[in-house]
Amino acid sequence: MESSDRVVVVGGCGHVGLPLGLAFADAGLQVTLYDIDANAVDTVRAGKMPFFEKDAEAVLARVLAAGTLEASTDPDAVSHADHVVVVVGTPVDEHLNPHPGAVVQAIELMVDHLRDGQHLVMRSTVYPGVTALVERLLAQHGKQLEVTFCPERIAEGKAMEELYSLPQIVSGRTPEAIERASALFGHLTAKTIPLSIEEAELAKLFTNTWRYIRFAAANQLYMIATDFGADFDRIRAAMSEDYPRAADIPGAGLAAGPCLLKDTMQLAAFNRNNFMLGHASMLVNEGLPAYLVDQIEKEHDLSEATVGLLGMAFKGESDDIRSSLSYKLKRLLKLRAGRVLCTDPYVTVDDDLEPLDLVLEQADVLVVAAPHKAYASLAPQVPVFDVWNVVPRA
Repeated sequence: MESSDRVVVVGGCGHVGLPLGLAFADAGLQVTLYDIDANAVDTVRAGKMPFFEKDAEAVLARVLAAGTLEASTDPDAVSHADHVVVVVGTPVDEHLNPHPGAVVQAIELMVDHLRDGQHLVMRSTVYPGVTALVERLLAQHGKQLEVTFCPERIAEGKAMEELYSLPQIVSGRTPEAIERASALFGHLTAKTIPLSIEEAELAKLFTNTWRYIRFAAANQLYMIATDFGADFDRIRAAMSEDYPRAADIPGAGLAAGPCLLKDTMQLAAFNRNNFMLGHASMLVNEGLPAYLVDQIEKEHDLSEATVGLLGMAFKGESDDIRSSLSYKLKRLLKLRAGRVLCTDPYVTVDDDLEPLDLVLEQADVLVVAAPHKAYASLAPQVPVFDVWNVVPRA
């Protein structure tokens, strides 16, 4: 194995790092997943995924058997790699202000394990300018590494497909750095797209913000149609049928998850909070759960009713509940309804979940909160409020 084949993924047992590490290991690179979460490391070593990711567990078994993947809690693993891929993102606080120092602090904790000549890849979404902060930190410590920013662009649940099918944006200060990043990700995808570091940082924020705005537009149109007594999904189907200019209009739904709102607010902060479109999108998307509760109350007295919530993950076919608006919907319903029962076929980290059969049996009203495909085969005997348009209509 050539030295240029050695990769360590920092934060390697998380939703971003683990699929990437699996893909590199499956391509024949020698990969170490470095993570401070000992439980996640033990789970991976045992050949189990710490979370659901389609087709990932089979790859995990394959690369463990091949000896191209290992997982470790030892930060010294960083010193043995040629490529250090960092997937620590920029969090936001309770006021939705970004904390750009989080990535810098994470790298500072392992700076003594970095060595000259390594290739440091910033992978997760960062506040614009954070890569430059990392470069200055390394210079202050006398470290000479090639730093690139190569944003992750996969959709959760599709990582083992999209890591290979999507082009990879690569960026660096020098042609040599960009060439090194292109060679690394060339093990996975045939096409790389070079940008400057600052352009690449904005490209990732723009991508998530654009999706969030599109979902807000659909949700606002859904509210307008519903208030008028019209069926948004019938309207959307008519608009898009054989009409290319409306073919990409999304359906309505609870637009949430760990990235879209956070990155929209990061972009707003970067632009001195002068981002009316982003803030308006937040008001629409974050306001949808309250709107849905109001719609239910127009037709039903909830004070003595049992409401069944179908799906607590933030998206369909996922076990990820991070920033899920299903929980906001649950809190609002608990203020109005006699009882709220929740179920989800994927989520395992919530002790307040019931079997689907029990929820269907006891609920007076059902609300589809996550569009799991399993709900498409239901035939409920009680009213269903389904913003996602998943459950077949009577």
